[in-house]
Amino acid sequence: MSRFLRTSPSLRPRPRRAVHAVWRYVRSAPGTYLWLAVLFVTTIALHHMSPEFEEEFLRQRSTNIHELSTNPVRVLITSALWIDGGRWLPYAVLYTVFHAQAERWLGTLRWLAVVVLAHVLATYLSEGALLWAVHHDVAPHSAVHTLDVGVSYALAGVVGVLTYRIAAPWRYVYAACVLVLYGTPLLTGRTFTDLGHFTSVLVGFACYPLVRGRGAPWDPAAAAGGAGRRYGRRYGRRYRRP
Repeated sequence: MSRFLRTSPSLRPRPRRAVHAVWRYVRSAPGTYLWLAVLFVTTIALHHMSPEFEEEFLRQRSTNIHELSTNPVRVLITSALWIDGGRWLPYAVLYTVFHAQAERWLGTLRWLAVVVLAHVLATYLSEGALLWAVHHDVAPHSAVHTLDVGVSYALAGVVGVLTYRIAAPWRYVYAACVLVLYGTPLLTGRTFTDLGHFTSVLVGFACYPLVRGRGAPWDPAAAAGGAGRRYGRRYGRRYRRP
């Protein structure tokens, strides 16, 4: 008898259905949300540090020239576990929009490969450019100890590889917007972090071999048309004249 009294999934209260939907989405991108959970914990820890201690603490976990020359593996890992600035919520949104979508599409291992390639290659290229600037007296020698932590290089790489998730011709519109978004600061600011972000996008573009066999690209026009038809079927009868 009890089995006939169970509530159908379609009849569950809306808040409960929403919680289940959110949990299914989180489970579909475990790497993204595990990383985000670590960032949440480390961000809370930062808020309990004094400004002076926080700066020195992050500097020791920074991918600056000094640390890369002495502890490269350690700082490449630890620098990706902290957010400079202490604002976690914007990254929660960005991780959901970009990282989670990429992981759901590529699978955890391929997504992680894009993240690592973008983070490592952009770090070494940007810090290499900074080292050149120091040696040629374009930048001060103190720049070898500059503070450089965060997850933005990996994010930019994922933003780049998502180009291939979108069907043509929308793919080219998306790629152009990404190049403008990351290229403009490089042309106007010309800092080593601007170079790192732009490099990360190019690394994402270069990860095309990792996207092969991951299904048909998403077509925004077809998706919009399908949503319109579903809306019409669902609500059309409700407003039909008698």
